[in-house]
Amino acid sequence: MQELKKKRRKRPKNELDRGAQKEQKNLTDITEEQLKVNIGIVRLGNMIKVIQIVMKVLLCMLAVLFSFLAILLHEAANWMLATWTNLSMEELVAQLKTPIQGTSHEVLGDFVETCIPAAVMAVFFVVLVIVMVRKTKITKWVVQIGAVAGSMALIVSSGQMVWNELDVGEYLENQDTISMFLQENYMDPALVPVTFPEQKRNLVYIFMESMESTYASTDVGGAFAENDIPEMTQLAMENVNFSTGDMLGGLIPSDGATWTMGAMVAQTSGLPLKVKLRAENIQEDVQVLPGATVLGDMLAAQGYKQVVMFGSEGEFAGRKQYFEGHGNYEVKDLLYAQQNGLIPPDYRVWWGYEDHKLYDFARREVTNLANSGQPFNFTMLTVDTHFEDGYVCDLCQDEHPGNQYANVMSCASRQVVDFVNWLKAQPFYENTTIVIVGDHLTMDSDFCLNIDPSYERTVYNAFINPAVMPVQTKNRQFTTMDMFPSTLASMGVTIQGERLGLGTNLFSAEPTLAEQYGIETIDEELVKESKFFDNFVSDIKVEGEE
Repeated sequence: MQELKKKRRKRPKNELDRGAQKEQKNLTDITEEQLKVNIGIVRLGNMIKVIQIVMKVLLCMLAVLFSFLAILLHEAANWMLATWTNLSMEELVAQLKTPIQGTSHEVLGDFVETCIPAAVMAVFFVVLVIVMVRKTKITKWVVQIGAVAGSMALIVSSGQMVWNELDVGEYLENQDTISMFLQENYMDPALVPVTFPEQKRNLVYIFMESMESTYASTDVGGAFAENDIPEMTQLAMENVNFSTGDMLGGLIPSDGATWTMGAMVAQTSGLPLKVKLRAENIQEDVQVLPGATVLGDMLAAQGYKQVVMFGSEGEFAGRKQYFEGHGNYEVKDLLYAQQNGLIPPDYRVWWGYEDHKLYDFARREVTNLANSGQPFNFTMLTVDTHFEDGYVCDLCQDEHPGNQYANVMSCASRQVVDFVNWLKAQPFYENTTIVIVGDHLTMDSDFCLNIDPSYERTVYNAFINPAVMPVQTKNRQFTTMDMFPSTLASMGVTIQGERLGLGTNLFSAEPTLAEQYGIETIDEELVKESKFFDNFVSDIKVEGEE
Protein backbone atom coordinates (compact mmCIF):
# COMPACT_ATOMS: atom_id res chain seq x y z
CA MET A 1 0.00 0.00 0.00
CA GLN A 2 2.76 2.35 0.90
CA GLU A 3 4.52 1.60 -2.38
CA LEU A 4 1.26 2.28 -4.22
CA LYS A 5 0.89 5.62 -2.50
CA LYS A 6 4.47 6.53 -3.37
CA LYS A 7 3.80 5.74 -7.02
CA ARG A 8 0.64 7.83 -6.98
CA ARG A 9 2.60 10.78 -5.51
CA LYS A 10 5.27 10.63 -8.27
CA ARG A 11 2.83 10.77 -11.24
CA PRO A 12 1.55 14.28 -10.68
CA LYS A 13 5.14 15.50 -10.38
CA ASN A 14 6.01 14.01 -13.75
CA GLU A 15 2.92 15.40 -15.30
CA LEU A 16 3.73 18.77 -13.80
CA ASP A 17 7.18 18.67 -15.30
CA ARG A 18 5.79 17.80 -18.69
CA GLY A 19 3.20 20.54 -18.42
CA ALA A 20 5.80 23.02 -17.41
CA GLN A 21 7.94 22.02 -20.31
CA LYS A 22 4.98 22.33 -22.67
CA GLU A 23 4.09 25.70 -21.23
CA GLN A 24 7.69 26.78 -21.51
CA LYS A 25 7.75 25.65 -25.11
CA ASN A 26 4.58 27.55 -25.84
CA LEU A 27 6.07 30.63 -24.26
CA THR A 28 9.22 30.19 -26.28
CA ASP A 29 7.21 29.81 -29.49
CA ILE A 30 5.27 32.96 -28.68
CA THR A 31 8.46 34.83 -27.91
CA GLU A 32 10.11 33.74 -31.16
CA GLU A 33 7.02 34.65 -33.15
CA GLN A 34 6.82 38.01 -31.47
CA LEU A 35 10.52 38.48 -32.07
CA LYS A 36 10.03 37.76 -35.75
CA VAL A 37 7.17 40.24 -35.85
CA ASN A 38 9.26 42.83 -34.06
CA ILE A 39 12.17 42.23 -36.39
CA GLY A 40 9.81 42.56 -39.36
CA ILE A 41 8.47 45.82 -38.01
CA VAL A 42 11.99 47.13 -37.48
CA ARG A 43 13.02 46.07 -40.95
CA LEU A 44 9.93 47.67 -42.48
CA GLY A 45 10.61 50.82 -40.55
CA ASN A 46 14.21 50.84 -41.75
CA MET A 47 13.08 50.21 -45.29
CA ILE A 48 10.63 53.09 -45.12
CA LYS A 49 13.39 55.30 -43.76
CA VAL A 50 15.70 54.25 -46.58
CA ILE A 51 12.96 54.90 -49.15
CA GLN A 52 12.32 58.28 -47.60
CA ILE A 53 16.02 59.10 -47.71
CA VAL A 54 16.28 57.92 -51.31
CA MET A 55 13.19 59.94 -52.25
CA LYS A 56 14.60 63.01 -50.56
CA VAL A 57 17.94 62.58 -52.32
CA LEU A 58 16.27 61.94 -55.70
CA LEU A 59 13.92 64.88 -55.27
CA CYS A 60 16.83 67.06 -54.26
CA MET A 61 18.81 65.94 -57.30
CA LEU A 62 15.79 66.52 -59.56
CA ALA A 63 15.30 69.99 -58.09
CA VAL A 64 18.95 70.85 -58.76
CA LEU A 65 19.01 69.22 -62.21
CA PHE A 66 15.74 70.73 -63.40
CA SER A 67 16.77 74.16 -62.12
CA PHE A 68 20.03 73.94 -64.03
CA LEU A 69 18.35 72.73 -67.23
CA ALA A 70 15.51 75.23 -66.98
CA ILE A 71 17.79 78.26 -66.66
CA LEU A 72 20.22 76.88 -69.25
CA LEU A 73 17.46 76.29 -71.81
CA HIS A 74 15.88 79.66 -71.04
CA GLU A 75 19.19 81.49 -71.49
CA ALA A 76 20.06 79.41 -74.56
CA ALA A 77 16.72 80.24 -76.19
CA ASN A 78 17.21 83.96 -75.55
CA TRP A 79 20.82 83.79 -76.74
CA MET A 80 19.87 81.93 -79.91
CA LEU A 81 17.10 84.34 -80.87
CA ALA A 82 19.26 87.37 -80.05
CA THR A 83 22.30 86.04 -81.91
CA TRP A 84 20.47 84.82 -85.01
CA THR A 85 18.10 87.72 -85.56
CA ASN A 86 16.75 86.32 -88.85
CA LEU A 87 16.72 82.70 -87.75
CA SER A 88 14.11 80.52 -89.43
CA MET A 89 12.97 77.03 -88.56
CA GLU A 90 14.37 75.83 -91.88
CA GLU A 91 17.83 77.11 -90.97
CA LEU A 92 17.66 75.69 -87.45
CA VAL A 93 16.77 72.24 -88.76
CA ALA A 94 19.55 72.47 -91.35
CA GLN A 95 22.10 73.42 -88.70
CA LEU A 96 21.00 70.54 -86.49
CA LYS A 97 21.26 68.09 -89.39
CA THR A 98 24.64 69.19 -90.70
CA PRO A 99 28.13 69.09 -89.16
CA ILE A 100 28.93 71.92 -86.73
CA GLN A 101 32.62 71.19 -86.40
CA GLY A 102 34.63 74.26 -87.15
CA THR A 103 32.23 76.63 -85.42
CA SER A 104 33.96 79.80 -84.28
CA HIS A 105 35.46 79.48 -80.82
CA GLU A 106 34.19 83.00 -80.17
CA VAL A 107 30.62 81.90 -80.86
CA LEU A 108 30.97 78.90 -78.54
CA GLY A 109 32.66 81.10 -75.95
CA ASP A 110 29.85 83.64 -76.13
CA PHE A 111 27.32 80.85 -75.56
CA VAL A 112 29.22 79.58 -72.53
CA GLU A 113 29.69 83.06 -71.07
CA THR A 114 26.06 83.99 -71.60
CA CYS A 115 24.23 80.82 -70.60
CA ILE A 116 26.33 78.75 -68.18
CA PRO A 117 26.85 81.29 -65.32
CA ALA A 118 23.12 81.87 -64.91
CA ALA A 119 22.48 78.11 -64.80
CA VAL A 120 25.21 77.61 -62.21
CA MET A 121 23.82 80.43 -60.07
CA ALA A 122 20.39 78.81 -60.22
CA VAL A 123 21.86 75.55 -58.88
CA PHE A 124 23.66 77.42 -56.09
CA PHE A 125 20.47 79.23 -55.10
CA VAL A 126 18.36 76.04 -55.03
CA VAL A 127 20.96 74.18 -52.94
CA LEU A 128 21.20 77.13 -50.56
CA VAL A 129 17.43 77.23 -50.08
CA ILE A 130 17.26 73.48 -49.48
CA VAL A 131 19.96 73.71 -46.82
CA MET A 132 18.41 76.75 -45.16
CA VAL A 133 14.91 75.27 -44.77
CA ARG A 134 16.33 72.73 -42.28
CA LYS A 135 16.26 75.52 -39.75
CA THR A 136 12.66 76.47 -40.45
CA LYS A 137 9.28 74.78 -40.20
CA ILE A 138 8.98 74.72 -43.98
CA THR A 139 9.47 71.20 -45.20
CA LYS A 140 12.15 70.48 -47.73
CA TRP A 141 9.57 68.47 -49.67
CA VAL A 142 7.63 71.62 -50.48
CA VAL A 143 10.76 73.49 -51.53
CA GLN A 144 12.05 70.67 -53.68
CA ILE A 145 8.71 69.96 -55.35
CA GLY A 146 8.30 73.70 -55.91
CA ALA A 147 11.76 73.91 -57.54
CA VAL A 148 10.95 71.00 -59.87
CA ALA A 149 7.52 72.40 -60.76
CA GLY A 150 8.90 75.90 -61.31
CA SER A 151 11.69 74.56 -63.47
CA MET A 152 9.30 72.57 -65.61
CA ALA A 153 7.15 75.66 -66.03
CA LEU A 154 10.18 77.69 -67.13
CA ILE A 155 11.19 74.97 -69.60
CA VAL A 156 7.68 74.97 -71.07
CA SER A 157 7.73 78.77 -71.23
CA SER A 158 11.10 78.80 -73.04
CA GLY A 159 9.87 76.20 -75.48
CA GLN A 160 6.73 78.22 -76.10
CA MET A 161 8.84 81.32 -76.79
CA VAL A 162 10.97 79.52 -79.37
CA TRP A 163 7.86 77.89 -80.82
CA ASN A 164 6.24 81.29 -81.40
CA GLU A 165 9.37 83.12 -82.58
CA LEU A 166 10.25 80.48 -85.16
CA ASP A 167 6.65 79.74 -86.17
CA VAL A 168 7.22 76.06 -85.43
CA GLY A 169 3.52 75.32 -85.73
CA GLU A 170 3.39 76.77 -89.24
CA TYR A 171 6.58 74.92 -90.15
CA LEU A 172 5.13 71.57 -89.03
CA GLU A 173 1.88 72.31 -90.85
CA ASN A 174 3.83 73.03 -94.03
CA GLN A 175 5.59 69.69 -93.71
CA ASP A 176 2.21 68.04 -94.19
CA THR A 177 1.09 70.33 -97.02
CA ILE A 178 2.01 69.26 -100.54
CA SER A 179 3.10 71.90 -103.06
CA MET A 180 3.45 71.30 -106.80
CA PHE A 181 5.34 74.57 -107.35
CA LEU A 182 8.81 73.07 -107.59
CA GLN A 183 7.75 70.27 -109.90
CA GLU A 184 5.81 72.63 -112.19
CA ASN A 185 8.53 75.29 -112.46
CA TYR A 186 11.83 73.40 -112.23
CA MET A 187 13.94 73.31 -115.38
CA ASP A 188 16.35 70.39 -115.14
CA PRO A 189 19.88 71.55 -116.12
CA ALA A 190 20.62 68.00 -117.24
CA LEU A 191 17.90 68.28 -119.89
CA VAL A 192 17.98 71.96 -120.91
CA PRO A 193 20.19 72.53 -123.98
CA VAL A 194 23.12 74.80 -123.09
CA THR A 195 25.99 75.86 -125.32
CA PHE A 196 29.41 76.93 -124.06
CA PRO A 197 31.54 79.29 -126.16
CA GLU A 198 34.35 77.77 -128.16
CA GLN A 199 36.84 79.52 -125.93
CA LYS A 200 35.59 78.74 -122.47
CA ARG A 201 35.81 81.59 -119.98
CA ASN A 202 37.28 81.27 -116.51
CA LEU A 203 35.13 81.98 -113.47
CA VAL A 204 36.13 83.59 -110.18
CA TYR A 205 33.16 83.41 -107.80
CA ILE A 206 33.42 85.23 -104.47
CA PHE A 207 30.84 84.57 -101.76
CA MET A 208 31.04 87.37 -99.22
CA GLU A 209 29.71 86.62 -95.78
CA SER A 210 26.64 88.74 -94.83
CA MET A 211 27.32 91.35 -97.51
CA GLU A 212 24.32 93.57 -98.24
CA SER A 213 23.79 96.48 -100.60
CA THR A 214 22.13 97.97 -97.52
CA TYR A 215 25.52 99.07 -96.16
CA ALA A 216 25.90 101.74 -98.85
CA SER A 217 24.74 105.32 -98.34
CA THR A 218 21.20 106.44 -99.08
CA ASP A 219 22.25 108.65 -102.00
CA VAL A 220 23.27 105.59 -104.04
CA GLY A 221 20.55 103.18 -102.90
CA GLY A 222 21.79 101.99 -99.51
CA ALA A 223 20.23 102.57 -96.10
CA PHE A 224 22.96 104.37 -94.13
CA ALA A 225 23.89 108.02 -93.91
CA GLU A 226 27.54 107.06 -94.36
CA ASN A 227 28.71 104.56 -96.96
CA ASP A 228 30.36 101.60 -95.19
CA ILE A 229 31.36 99.89 -98.47
CA PRO A 230 32.43 102.73 -100.81
CA GLU A 231 34.85 100.65 -102.89
CA MET A 232 32.32 97.86 -103.46
CA THR A 233 29.65 100.44 -104.27
CA GLN A 234 31.79 101.97 -106.99
CA LEU A 235 32.73 98.52 -108.30
CA ALA A 236 29.08 97.50 -108.63
CA MET A 237 28.03 100.78 -110.26
CA GLU A 238 30.87 100.61 -112.79
CA ASN A 239 30.03 97.03 -113.74
CA VAL A 240 26.81 94.98 -113.75
CA ASN A 241 24.68 95.20 -110.63
CA PHE A 242 21.16 93.79 -110.64
CA SER A 243 18.82 95.64 -108.32
CA THR A 244 15.23 95.61 -107.14
CA GLY A 245 15.29 99.41 -107.28
CA ASP A 246 16.57 102.09 -109.63
CA MET A 247 19.94 102.48 -107.88
CA LEU A 248 22.44 100.15 -106.22
CA GLY A 249 20.65 97.06 -104.96
CA GLY A 250 20.68 93.32 -104.91
CA LEU A 251 18.85 90.04 -104.70
CA ILE A 252 16.20 88.91 -102.24
CA PRO A 253 17.09 85.75 -100.30
CA SER A 254 14.56 83.04 -101.06
CA ASP A 255 13.33 80.50 -98.55
CA GLY A 256 15.97 77.83 -98.02
CA ALA A 257 18.75 80.32 -98.84
CA THR A 258 18.83 82.61 -95.82
CA TRP A 259 22.02 81.13 -94.35
CA THR A 260 25.44 80.44 -95.86
CA MET A 261 25.09 76.79 -96.89
CA GLY A 262 21.57 77.34 -98.16
CA ALA A 263 22.70 80.37 -100.18
CA MET A 264 25.68 78.56 -101.70
CA VAL A 265 23.42 75.70 -102.80
CA ALA A 266 20.71 78.00 -104.17
CA GLN A 267 23.18 80.21 -106.10
CA THR A 268 24.83 77.22 -107.75
CA SER A 269 21.83 74.92 -108.29
CA GLY A 270 18.69 77.06 -108.55
CA LEU A 271 17.21 75.01 -105.71
CA PRO A 272 16.36 75.81 -102.09
CA LEU A 273 18.15 73.72 -99.50
CA LYS A 274 15.32 71.78 -97.88
CA VAL A 275 16.49 69.68 -94.94
CA LYS A 276 13.63 67.70 -93.44
CA LEU A 277 13.24 66.88 -89.77
CA ARG A 278 13.06 63.17 -90.56
CA ALA A 279 15.99 63.22 -92.97
CA GLU A 280 19.30 61.63 -92.07
CA ASN A 281 22.05 63.86 -90.80
CA ILE A 282 24.57 65.09 -93.35
CA GLN A 283 27.84 63.44 -92.35
CA GLU A 284 31.20 63.13 -94.04
CA ASP A 285 30.09 60.19 -96.18
CA VAL A 286 26.68 61.62 -97.14
CA GLN A 287 26.48 63.54 -100.42
CA VAL A 288 24.42 66.72 -100.57
CA LEU A 289 21.71 66.68 -103.26
CA PRO A 290 23.29 63.86 -105.31
CA GLY A 291 20.34 63.80 -107.70
CA ALA A 292 20.71 67.46 -108.73
CA THR A 293 22.73 68.85 -111.63
CA VAL A 294 24.45 72.03 -110.46
CA LEU A 295 27.01 74.55 -111.66
CA GLY A 296 29.99 72.42 -110.63
CA ASP A 297 28.65 69.40 -112.52
CA MET A 298 28.13 71.41 -115.69
CA LEU A 299 31.59 72.99 -115.59
CA ALA A 300 33.28 69.69 -114.79
CA ALA A 301 31.63 68.15 -117.86
CA GLN A 302 33.24 70.94 -119.91
CA GLY A 303 36.73 70.19 -118.62
CA TYR A 304 36.98 72.90 -115.98
CA LYS A 305 39.48 72.58 -113.16
CA GLN A 306 37.69 73.62 -109.96
CA VAL A 307 38.88 74.79 -106.56
CA VAL A 308 36.89 76.12 -103.61
CA MET A 309 38.69 77.89 -100.79
CA PHE A 310 37.47 78.60 -97.25
CA GLY A 311 39.25 80.33 -94.38
CA SER A 312 37.25 78.05 -92.10
CA GLU A 313 36.71 74.28 -91.89
CA GLY A 314 35.10 72.88 -95.02
CA GLU A 315 33.15 70.25 -93.08
CA PHE A 316 30.98 72.89 -91.43
CA ALA A 317 27.34 72.64 -92.58
CA GLY A 318 28.26 70.08 -95.27
CA ARG A 319 30.03 72.52 -97.63
CA LYS A 320 32.89 70.15 -98.40
CA GLN A 321 30.50 67.30 -99.20
CA TYR A 322 28.50 69.52 -101.54
CA PHE A 323 31.41 70.79 -103.60
CA GLU A 324 33.30 67.52 -103.73
CA GLY A 325 30.13 65.72 -104.79
CA HIS A 326 29.33 68.16 -107.59
CA GLY A 327 32.22 68.72 -109.95
CA ASN A 328 34.98 67.16 -107.84
CA TYR A 329 36.21 70.49 -106.50
CA GLU A 330 39.51 70.58 -104.67
CA VAL A 331 38.51 71.84 -101.23
CA LYS A 332 41.22 74.01 -99.68
CA ASP A 333 40.04 75.04 -96.24
CA LEU A 334 41.53 75.77 -92.81
CA LEU A 335 42.74 72.17 -92.38
CA TYR A 336 44.36 72.24 -95.83
CA ALA A 337 46.18 75.47 -94.96
CA GLN A 338 47.42 73.97 -91.67
CA GLN A 339 48.52 70.68 -93.24
CA ASN A 340 50.29 72.33 -96.17
CA GLY A 341 52.27 74.92 -94.26
CA LEU A 342 50.28 77.98 -95.32
CA ILE A 343 49.65 78.72 -91.63
CA PRO A 344 51.04 77.13 -88.43
CA PRO A 345 49.42 73.76 -87.53
CA ASP A 346 47.75 75.20 -84.44
CA TYR A 347 46.80 78.58 -85.94
CA ARG A 348 43.18 79.63 -85.50
CA VAL A 349 41.39 82.96 -85.07
CA TRP A 350 37.70 83.76 -85.41
CA TRP A 351 36.40 80.98 -87.70
CA GLY A 352 39.83 79.92 -88.93
CA TYR A 353 42.18 82.42 -90.49
CA GLU A 354 41.74 86.01 -91.61
CA ASP A 355 40.38 87.12 -94.98
CA HIS A 356 43.56 88.96 -95.89
CA LYS A 357 45.40 85.62 -95.70
CA LEU A 358 42.59 84.07 -97.75
CA TYR A 359 43.10 86.64 -100.52
CA ASP A 360 46.87 86.06 -100.45
CA PHE A 361 46.38 82.30 -100.82
CA ALA A 362 43.74 82.94 -103.52
CA ARG A 363 46.24 84.92 -105.62
CA ARG A 364 48.64 82.01 -105.51
CA GLU A 365 45.90 79.46 -106.28
CA VAL A 366 44.38 81.39 -109.17
CA THR A 367 47.84 81.83 -110.71
CA ASN A 368 48.39 78.05 -110.56
CA LEU A 369 44.97 77.41 -112.09
CA ALA A 370 45.64 79.85 -114.91
CA ASN A 371 48.91 78.06 -115.65
CA SER A 372 47.23 74.64 -115.78
CA GLY A 373 46.12 75.07 -119.37
CA GLN A 374 42.50 74.26 -118.47
CA PRO A 375 39.58 76.62 -118.03
CA PHE A 376 39.05 77.08 -114.32
CA ASN A 377 36.44 77.90 -111.73
CA PHE A 378 37.86 79.36 -108.54
CA THR A 379 35.29 79.83 -105.77
CA MET A 380 35.93 81.31 -102.34
CA LEU A 381 34.02 82.31 -99.20
CA THR A 382 35.06 85.13 -96.87
CA VAL A 383 34.25 85.06 -93.14
CA ASP A 384 35.56 88.20 -91.36
CA THR A 385 32.14 89.89 -91.73
CA HIS A 386 30.31 87.10 -89.90
CA PHE A 387 28.05 88.20 -87.06
CA GLU A 388 28.31 89.13 -84.24
CA ASP A 389 30.28 92.35 -85.01
CA GLY A 390 32.80 90.66 -87.32
CA TYR A 391 36.54 90.14 -86.92
CA VAL A 392 38.96 93.09 -86.71
CA CYS A 393 42.12 92.10 -88.58
CA ASP A 394 45.41 93.98 -88.81
CA LEU A 395 44.22 95.80 -91.95
CA CYS A 396 41.09 97.22 -90.34
CA GLN A 397 40.96 100.94 -89.55
CA ASP A 398 38.86 102.84 -87.06
CA GLU A 399 36.88 104.66 -89.74
CA HIS A 400 33.63 104.42 -87.82
CA PRO A 401 34.41 105.07 -84.14
CA GLY A 402 32.35 102.93 -81.81
CA ASN A 403 31.02 100.73 -84.60
CA GLN A 404 33.16 97.62 -85.01
CA TYR A 405 30.91 95.96 -87.57
CA ALA A 406 31.01 99.02 -89.84
CA ASN A 407 34.81 99.04 -89.59
CA VAL A 408 34.94 95.36 -90.54
CA MET A 409 32.62 95.95 -93.52
CA SER A 410 34.76 98.83 -94.76
CA CYS A 411 37.85 96.66 -94.41
CA ALA A 412 36.16 93.86 -96.37
CA SER A 413 35.21 96.35 -99.09
CA ARG A 414 38.83 97.44 -99.59
CA GLN A 415 40.17 93.89 -99.57
CA VAL A 416 37.83 92.43 -102.18
CA VAL A 417 38.34 95.39 -104.54
CA ASP A 418 42.12 95.11 -104.13
CA PHE A 419 41.79 91.45 -105.12
CA VAL A 420 39.67 92.37 -108.15
CA ASN A 421 42.23 94.97 -109.19
CA TRP A 422 44.95 92.31 -108.95
CA LEU A 423 42.84 89.99 -111.14
CA LYS A 424 42.40 92.76 -113.70
CA ALA A 425 46.18 93.07 -113.99
CA GLN A 426 46.67 89.37 -114.80
CA PRO A 427 47.08 88.08 -118.37
CA PHE A 428 44.12 85.70 -117.96
CA TYR A 429 41.67 88.46 -116.96
CA GLU A 430 40.47 89.16 -120.49
CA ASN A 431 38.90 85.70 -120.60
CA THR A 432 37.68 85.65 -116.98
CA THR A 433 34.33 86.59 -115.44
CA ILE A 434 34.26 87.68 -111.81
CA VAL A 435 31.11 87.36 -109.73
CA ILE A 436 30.93 88.92 -106.28
CA VAL A 437 27.83 88.20 -104.25
CA GLY A 438 26.76 88.16 -100.61
CA ASP A 439 25.48 84.90 -99.21
CA HIS A 440 22.60 86.30 -97.16
CA LEU A 441 21.43 89.27 -95.13
CA THR A 442 23.39 89.89 -91.97
CA MET A 443 22.23 88.25 -88.77
CA ASP A 444 23.99 90.82 -86.62
CA SER A 445 21.63 91.73 -83.81
CA ASP A 446 21.76 95.52 -84.03
CA PHE A 447 23.63 96.76 -87.11
CA CYS A 448 20.49 97.24 -89.22
CA LEU A 449 18.19 97.86 -86.27
CA ASN A 450 17.56 101.54 -86.93
CA ILE A 451 17.14 101.63 -90.69
CA ASP A 452 13.85 102.73 -92.23
CA PRO A 453 11.36 99.82 -91.89
CA SER A 454 10.11 100.54 -95.42
CA TYR A 455 13.59 99.97 -96.87
CA GLU A 456 13.99 96.61 -98.60
CA ARG A 457 17.28 95.02 -97.59
CA THR A 458 18.97 93.09 -100.38
CA VAL A 459 22.10 91.02 -100.93
CA TYR A 460 25.01 92.59 -102.82
CA ASN A 461 25.93 91.42 -106.31
CA ALA A 462 28.37 92.52 -109.01
CA PHE A 463 29.35 90.91 -112.32
CA ILE A 464 32.77 92.08 -113.55
CA ASN A 465 33.89 91.49 -117.14
CA PRO A 466 30.84 89.46 -118.23
CA ALA A 467 30.75 88.01 -121.74
CA VAL A 468 27.35 89.61 -122.47
CA MET A 469 25.55 92.77 -121.46
CA PRO A 470 22.18 92.64 -119.68
CA VAL A 471 18.90 93.82 -121.13
CA GLN A 472 17.78 95.40 -117.85
CA THR A 473 19.59 95.63 -114.51
CA LYS A 474 17.32 97.84 -112.41
CA ASN A 475 13.80 97.44 -111.04
CA ARG A 476 13.97 93.67 -111.24
CA GLN A 477 12.42 91.17 -108.84
CA PHE A 478 14.76 88.24 -108.36
CA THR A 479 16.01 85.77 -105.79
CA THR A 480 19.10 83.86 -104.80
CA MET A 481 18.23 81.06 -107.24
CA ASP A 482 18.47 83.38 -110.27
CA MET A 483 22.23 83.59 -109.75
CA PHE A 484 22.68 80.07 -111.17
CA PRO A 485 21.73 80.64 -114.83
CA SER A 486 22.92 84.26 -114.64
CA THR A 487 26.44 83.13 -113.74
CA LEU A 488 26.56 80.77 -116.72
CA ALA A 489 25.22 83.50 -119.00
CA SER A 490 27.91 85.91 -117.77
CA MET A 491 30.46 83.32 -118.96
CA GLY A 492 29.05 83.39 -122.48
CA VAL A 493 26.91 80.26 -122.12
CA THR A 494 23.64 80.30 -124.05
CA ILE A 495 20.68 78.68 -122.34
CA GLN A 496 17.63 77.57 -124.26
CA GLY A 497 14.63 79.18 -122.61
CA GLU A 498 16.90 81.23 -120.28
CA ARG A 499 15.98 79.17 -117.25
CA LEU A 500 17.76 76.57 -115.11
CA GLY A 501 16.47 75.09 -111.87
CA LEU A 502 14.10 77.67 -110.42
CA GLY A 503 16.33 80.45 -111.66
CA THR A 504 16.14 82.78 -114.65
CA ASN A 505 19.02 84.36 -116.57
CA LEU A 506 18.99 87.98 -115.40
CA PHE A 507 20.99 89.07 -118.46
CA SER A 508 17.95 88.16 -120.60
CA ALA A 509 14.52 89.74 -120.91
CA GLU A 510 12.84 86.59 -119.59
CA PRO A 511 10.80 87.33 -116.44
CA THR A 512 11.93 85.64 -113.25
CA LEU A 513 9.63 83.47 -111.17
CA ALA A 514 9.59 86.31 -108.62
CA GLU A 515 8.32 88.65 -111.33
CA GLN A 516 5.70 86.12 -112.39
CA TYR A 517 4.42 85.00 -109.00
CA GLY A 518 5.81 87.46 -106.45
CA ILE A 519 8.44 86.83 -103.77
CA GLU A 520 5.87 86.03 -101.09
CA THR A 521 4.18 83.37 -103.21
CA ILE A 522 7.51 81.69 -103.97
CA ASP A 523 8.44 81.56 -100.28
CA GLU A 524 4.99 80.28 -99.31
CA GLU A 525 5.34 77.42 -101.78
CA LEU A 526 8.96 76.53 -101.09
CA VAL A 527 8.37 75.97 -97.37
CA LYS A 528 5.79 73.30 -98.14
CA GLU A 529 6.45 69.61 -98.63
CA SER A 530 7.60 68.57 -102.10
CA LYS A 531 8.00 64.89 -102.92
CA PHE A 532 9.56 66.01 -106.18
CA PHE A 533 12.46 67.41 -104.15
CA ASP A 534 13.28 63.83 -103.12
CA ASN A 535 14.64 63.39 -106.65
CA PHE A 536 17.56 65.59 -105.63
CA VAL A 537 18.10 64.15 -102.17
CA SER A 538 18.95 60.71 -103.59
CA ASP A 539 19.78 59.06 -106.90
CA ILE A 540 16.49 57.15 -106.77
CA LYS A 541 13.91 58.96 -108.85
CA VAL A 542 10.36 59.29 -107.59
CA GLU A 543 7.25 59.74 -109.62
CA GLY A 544 4.97 62.75 -109.46
CA GLU A 545 3.28 64.08 -106.36
CA GLU A 546 -0.23 62.78 -106.96
